[in-house]
Amino acid sequence: MRRKPAVAGSFYPQREKNLRKTIEEMVDPEKEKERSICVVSPHAGFIYSGPVAGAVFSSVYLPERFVILGPSHRSMESRFGIMREGIWETPLGDVSVDSRLAELIMDHSGLITEDDTAHLNEHSLEVQLPFIQFFKRNISIVPICIAYFASFEELEELGKAISQGIKESEMEIMIVASTDMSHYVDQKVAEKKDFLAIDKILELDAKGLYDVVNRENISMCGFQPTTSAVVASKELGAKRAELIKYQTSGDITGDYREVVGYAGIRIK
Repeated sequence: MRRKPAVAGSFYPQREKNLRKTIEEMVDPEKEKERSICVVSPHAGFIYSGPVAGAVFSSVYLPERFVILGPSHRSMESRFGIMREGIWETPLGDVSVDSRLAELIMDHSGLITEDDTAHLNEHSLEVQLPFIQFFKRNISIVPICIAYFASFEELEELGKAISQGIKESEMEIMIVASTDMSHYVDQKVAEKKDFLAIDKILELDAKGLYDVVNRENISMCGFQPTTSAVVASKELGAKRAELIKYQTSGDITGDYREVVGYAGIRIK
């Protein structure tokens, strides 16, 4: 299957030259890079969340293989929909799905099902690729789309399956958790609620993250992928996490009455 770009021309520029120029203004190629197990990166239109995504991807050494976890913004039948094979097209070139790694991950959980349709129009994974491709050519990915109704126990199972698959691959692989933070609330409310969630990620507390988002009604659309990513990261030996950048849409538009929050975090 060739998965065509769903949001090129809307979330980010459709032409390669324009896309590269846009990303150049949002990254720092000279920034010191550290090897990391995972990054948490936002997925809104680049004008809004691009500076945060650019900052976090600028801060890490990027390997050739990635497991990208994103929330489904549409209904999907499977809890965890994986693409086991195929090509993702972007204006910066084709990205192949790492079939061997996908199969290794699937071997460890019956909850992960092959579901190409879950990815067709979903932007949360797609918008991570241009930032990775800007820094690294010839990458491969395992894309996993996560349904909103997944329980903590199921997310924990997914995280452990990902970590087992990565261990068995014996390759250097980075996990990318795609999420925005609070949606359409006042700036002060966004900051207060977002940092309740961010603090749990920085503590590598997956259950705490899942619980605080539900308890405090934080409109963090990708808390499920991030929960699984934290579980997987700890299984892979993660010891600490760092907030690289936080801002809101209000920092771009100047309107702080109804903002969306964005956080870039690296876990190592």
